[in-house]
Amino acid sequence: MTTVLIVDDDKTLQLALTRRLEAQGFEVINAASGQEALHLLNTRSADVVLSDILMPGMDGFEFCRQVRACPSGQVIPFIFLSSLGDVNDRVQGHLIGADDYLVKPFHAQELIAKVKGNVARLQRLQGSLKSLSAEPVAAKDTLPEALSGAELKVFWQVIQGFTNKEIANHLFLSPRTVQTHLSNILAKLGLKNRSQLVKYAFENGYTAPEYTQA
Repeated sequence: MTTVLIVDDDKTLQLALTRRLEAQGFEVINAASGQEALHLLNTRSADVVLSDILMPGMDGFEFCRQVRACPSGQVIPFIFLSSLGDVNDRVQGHLIGADDYLVKPFHAQELIAKVKGNVARLQRLQGSLKSLSAEPVAAKDTLPEALSGAELKVFWQVIQGFTNKEIANHLFLSPRTVQTHLSNILAKLGLKNRSQLVKYAFENGYTAPEYTQA
C-alpha cells in the first residue's frame, strides 16, 4: 500500500485530506511541522510527501531541503500545499526540490491526480533501475580501494537496497553512523546520491555475494 505523509498544522485540512486519500486506497500518516515529520521519517517510510510551507518551528521549505539532503529522500515525490501563491514562492519551492506545488484552496481531485501521477513516475524510475540491475555483468572480486572496511560493509548493504535503518540493525550501528559512512562513500566515489551508487555498483560489476554480509 502506498503511504502518504501529510505535513500541515491545520488539523481540519489534515483530516479532510486523510479521508479523501484513504478512500482512494492510500495509507496516511500525519505531522504538524517539518521537525515532527523528520522524526516520523526516522521510524516510518513514506512514498509521497504533501507539505504546507507556513508552519510553526521548521517551515516547509527547510523541511524539503532536509528531506532532499538525505540519500533516502532524493527521489521521494514531494508536493507543496500552500496558501503562498506568488510565482516567486512557487519557483522557490521547485528549486528547493519539490516535484509539484498546489496553491490553497485546491480541489481534492486535482491533488489525488498529482499524487497518483508522482507515484506512477517513481514506479517507472524504479522499474528502470531494476532493468539495469537485471542486465548481466561480470562480478568483480576486487573492492573499491578508496573505501574503509566499515564503509565497504555499508556499501554492500546499500547496493542490495536496504534502508539506513535496516543497515543499522544488520551492522549493529546507529542510523547516524550509517549515514556518515554513506556520505563518505558518495564523496570518495564522486557520486551524488544513493541511486547513483546503485547504478555505479552494477555498472562496475560489484555483485560478489561473499562480500554482502556484515
